[in-house]
Amino acid sequence: MQIQWLGHACFSLTLSNGKRIITDPFDKNVGYPQPQLTADIVTVSHQHSDHNAVQLVPGNPVAVKAVGQYAFNDINITGIPSYHDTRQGKQRGSNIIFIIEAEGLRACHLGDLGHILDPEQVKQIGSTDVLFIPVGGYFTIGAEDAVKVVEQLKPNYVIPMHYKTNYIDFPISTPDEFIKYYPGYQVNQELTLKAEKVSAAPKVIMLELNSK
Repeated sequence: MQIQWLGHACFSLTLSNGKRIITDPFDKNVGYPQPQLTADIVTVSHQHSDHNAVQLVPGNPVAVKAVGQYAFNDINITGIPSYHDTRQGKQRGSNIIFIIEAEGLRACHLGDLGHILDPEQVKQIGSTDVLFIPVGGYFTIGAEDAVKVVEQLKPNYVIPMHYKTNYIDFPISTPDEFIKYYPGYQVNQELTLKAEKVSAAPKVIMLELNSK
């Protein structure tokens, strides 16, 4: 599984057979360069325009945008209900956590999670090889709560997302407050994983923007 960051909460997960999943595609108003990668499947955590621009993803992908279980031959996706805020959705609505299982790996995309996970959500998510976690605050959990969620899930790899960069003017924070908790973090252009070679302890990876 090859993982690339396309901006904001949007990632490309490409399998060895060439199939590709893209998470939370953004529209042209967000500020990042518009990705041109084709996709077979797109996941949408919630219906905000910086996360649901499926129509802009080439390849006529299947859109997964609801809670439930989905099987696509060698890819299994599970949508788990959560909220975009700490008030059970009363402020910003609902959010879907997606578990993507493929090639013996489990990737968890938290979308715009706005709260610490409850015990049932932790149980539903289960073991996690790669965790995509928002860290910018304001619209989502911030650095301190993100660290708590990492402790809850104990993933092998942690990839921060949904933070302030020079491309966007959202009132969110840079990843600095989060990565200060992980002084051994790495900066990679991409992350390529095989099921038998995952990290034994949480490893934070800051991915560079891939604007293909």
